[in-house]
Amino acid sequence: MDAKNKVLIFDTTLRDGEQAPGASMNDEEKMEIAFQLERLGVDIIEAGFPVSSPGDFKAVQRVAKHIKASIVCGLARCIKKDIDAVYEAVKKAKRSRIHVFLATSKIHRQFKLKMDKAQILQLAVDSVRYAKKKVDDIEFSPEDASRTEKDFLYSVIEAAIKAGATTVNIPDTVGYAMPDEYGRLIGDIKNHVPNIEKAIISTHCHDDLGLGVANSLAAVRNGARQVECTINGIGERAGNASMEEIVMAIRTRGDHYDGCFTGIKTQEIYRTSRLVSKATGFIVPPNKAIVGQNAFRHESGIHQDGVLKERTTYEIMQPEDVGFTLTNLVLGKHSGRHAFKERLKTLGIALNDKELDKTFERFKKIADKKKQVYDDDLLAIVADESKLIASAWELVDLSIISGIKISPRATVSLAHKGKTFDKTSSGDGPIDACYKAIDSIVKVKGELLDYSIQSVTHGKDALGEVTIKVKFKDKSIIAHGASEDIIIASARAYVNAINKFLSQNRLSE
Repeated sequence: MDAKNKVLIFDTTLRDGEQAPGASMNDEEKMEIAFQLERLGVDIIEAGFPVSSPGDFKAVQRVAKHIKASIVCGLARCIKKDIDAVYEAVKKAKRSRIHVFLATSKIHRQFKLKMDKAQILQLAVDSVRYAKKKVDDIEFSPEDASRTEKDFLYSVIEAAIKAGATTVNIPDTVGYAMPDEYGRLIGDIKNHVPNIEKAIISTHCHDDLGLGVANSLAAVRNGARQVECTINGIGERAGNASMEEIVMAIRTRGDHYDGCFTGIKTQEIYRTSRLVSKATGFIVPPNKAIVGQNAFRHESGIHQDGVLKERTTYEIMQPEDVGFTLTNLVLGKHSGRHAFKERLKTLGIALNDKELDKTFERFKKIADKKKQVYDDDLLAIVADESKLIASAWELVDLSIISGIKISPRATVSLAHKGKTFDKTSSGDGPIDACYKAIDSIVKVKGELLDYSIQSVTHGKDALGEVTIKVKFKDKSIIAHGASEDIIIASARAYVNAINKFLSQNRLSE
């Protein structure tokens, strides 16, 4: 493969993706995602916006310290304190990048920045030069580039490269551009910026009109060699260009993209998608391209017949190419601890002895009730058990009395620091009664903002996975719980939310 045709994948899930309303993640979740992005083969991880908060600074710093294979990047406005914050956050990274941005479009100059073209140009140059004194790898983004006058855009890009930018990103900040228009813009930049060969052209496309992926791919066709994107396409407003769709389009239609390729290990895509979905609470729609549950299912008899005879009749990708393992039966109730540990290792999960014991015990209980245990079941069990922390509340027992003509009543037993606490409460439904009983024991009252449930695999004995968003005081917490019983899954999710809230409170004290 020709190196000049490699398309770098710049993942901004931890920065722009987290800006999606309700998608904020804690440090542990960010680190877990960062490690998975590294395993996925992402070239650049934009870990956050360090100056925005002490928490974001620490999260970027932690990612920079532990990630070795990917470049770790932080975002900065063209302000010295922002650039200083990024440098301090990423300086311990094996490879680091400072990403500076400045709006250039007329509407932004006039209403947001209140600056003229000369001021914008000078500020861009000064900021890139200042950042260049700190690290060698500098990316510059003229925000709202797709609505910026072309001659001015060319001038800013040329000046930024001359000042030391090694990557120039062309953001379609509000998702305004059309694919042919945006592709032509990239081509025009290549033809009109004299020193453009000294930098990589990048794209950053939002999905307001549903064209984020199409615009990014049009840019690749016209010479862009870095794409900024997020897992599951999450991000502000309607989101960003979806990484998995871009990567698989380039892989599947390399002929159309003149031999372009990425370094992404595509077999890790599904697992990464699921991890981000769990951390953010954003459920992936079943019809989502590449990673949706229906992406490789065939309902039509004609389609089923064709696939059975020759898969390529209706499948342009193999499910295993993106890491789908839904049909892969792995373990049963007779499976031993060693087989369990080896399967988790295959899935990229490493647990210490204590975690393994606890998770294996949970697996055996589920395996006694389910005839078939799938990889997704294992991932749900591990994710559920990993939420339990030292000195946390733990669900011990739960019983429900409910019916059409009686008021639902729940009796809950929770363990905490070696002691067990019991409480019975009534509610509008069994889950409401359960949550009220938990509130009474823990003495922390949460307000349920959102609740959803989906099956982890299929079949009547499938695990149910509950995702909730709960508000405690001024904090909104996303948590999950899994069980073959949806009431128990709901209780687990609520206890996990409480543990998460209490843990965050301790860390902030």
